[in-house]
Parts: sequence; C-alpha cells; structure tokens
Amino acid sequence: MKVRRVTTTEQALEALAEHGSAAQPLAGGTDVMVQLSRNEISPDVLVPINDLAELSTVETNGGVRVGALVTHETLAKGALGSGYRSIAEAAHTVGGWQTQAVGTLGGNICNASPAADTLPPLLVHDAELELRSSGGSRTLGLEEFLVGRRQTRRAPDELLVSVGLTPGAPRSGDVYLKVGRRSAVEVAIVGLAMRLVFDRNEIVSKARIALASVAAVPLRVRAAETLLEGEALDGHLLDEVSAAVLGATSPIDDLRASATYRRLLVPGLVRRAAGVCARRAGVSSPVEEAYQ
Repeated sequence: MKVRRVTTTEQALEALAEHGSAAQPLAGGTDVMVQLSRNEISPDVLVPINDLAELSTVETNGGVRVGALVTHETLAKGALGSGYRSIAEAAHTVGGWQTQAVGTLGGNICNASPAADTLPPLLVHDAELELRSSGGSRTLGLEEFLVGRRQTRRAPDELLVSVGLTPGAPRSGDVYLKVGRRSAVEVAIVGLAMRLVFDRNEIVSKARIALASVAAVPLRVRAAETLLEGEALDGHLLDEVSAAVLGATSPIDDLRASATYRRLLVPGLVRRAAGVCARRAGVSSPVEEAYQ
C-alpha cells in the first residue's frame, strides 16, 4: 500500500481522480486505521488530508459552515455557538478524548456508521454536504448522502470538504441524548437528537427528530415532526410522537442491546429531549425532564 502525500485540496482531488476507488482519504484515522487492521478495507493508496488547513475552519457569519477536518474536540468545546448544542454534545460522546482530539466531523460522516453520534444532530440542523472533485463540486443533503451501513453517495474521486447548517433561530432549543452501557468510549445503544422552534405562543413551529442505532442509517422521523408542528407540548402529544418514532425504527439485536430494549428506550428519550428543547428555548413546558 502506497501513501500519496498532498499539501493542498487540489492535490488531494488530483490523487483521488487518478486512483479512483483504489484510494482512501485519511483524516484523523480513528475509523480507517481500525478497518485496515481488521482487513475490512484494502486500498492501494492512502491519501492523508489532515494537513489541509482550508478544511479545518468554522465559518459563522450568517450561516454556519464547518470544514470537514474540524475535530470533535473543537465541536465539543462549543465552536458553533449556543444554537448548536446538540452537535457539541454529540461530539463530546465520540470515543475518548484521544479520539476527539484527532477524529473529524467529515470522517464521522463518511464512515456512515448506523451508530454515528454526530449524524442525528447534523440531521436535525438540516446539514448539507459540499462534495468536491477535480471536475467541480455538488451539494447533497446528509439524509440523501447516507445509503446504508458504511455506504454513501460519495464518488471515488470526490472529497467531502464542508458541512453547511441551518442558521439558528430565536426561541429554539436542541439536544442530543445518548444511551450506552457506560458513560465514556461507548457506541450508542440509542442516540436521539431533537430541535424545536417555538412561536410567541409557545407552539412548536418547526420540529426535527433524528436517531442513531435504530436502523441501517441514522434517520429523521418526518411523521413525528409533523405531529409536533403546530402544537403545544403535552404528555399526550409526546405519546403520539413516540409511537411515530417507534414506527419508523427497525433496530436489531447485537452485543450491546436487544431490539426490544432499544424500543423501550425511545419514549423516555423523546419526552426527555422535548423537555430539554423547551427549556433551552425559554419556553414553559408541562413535560417533565430531569436532564441538566
């Protein structure tokens, strides 16, 4: 296996165009190196991109654009601001501090794990991905980009260069909740992100709900979002929302948990997340939540 050294994005794109599917971009390496050691992937050429400075920036003027090489550590420290707390919370749960220090947002996206922590928060913020090749660039919504477990719509000659996020809104709150078998260095049994925007009458004007570890890819639940929009939060409504979320999931049994256990977790996570979103939006809510 060869290593193709590059110092600019243009050089990286040239390498990917030349080698195609035989090339593997390498950023933090927290997923790629494990997969190499397990013989799960076998590229002919590694293309390290971790030194491409233009992909390591965060832009917050107007909209928010996050470079693909921004690390989980940077996100966990709140680089995106208070309107994106779910992303910071998710980044804080990715592996241990060593992983967070070198692991990148773009790597987490392109690895496309069903349990990827950052993907549900990105989905609730309507993330759009900029993919670039030597022939040009295109934009895809994250939901469209994800095809299956470790399967995406990235072409072999393309590089994910940035992630665009919906601008923050007043009277809004978001959160990422994760259930694991321990509190650190743990793959999610279930991960749930929610973002709610309220009007002046404390009615939900916009809702986003997304989950990890309950299907082949992290997914948004539009049916549940529709139930929330135009309504005030109450326990009965959240029972209906929980049922809609459960109807969209297809969890499996694995070493971490059974499908039945994953389903049992969902209603409590939905209720807890709604309460957190309301509190963070400055909205009074009859929904009880203990999340601090």
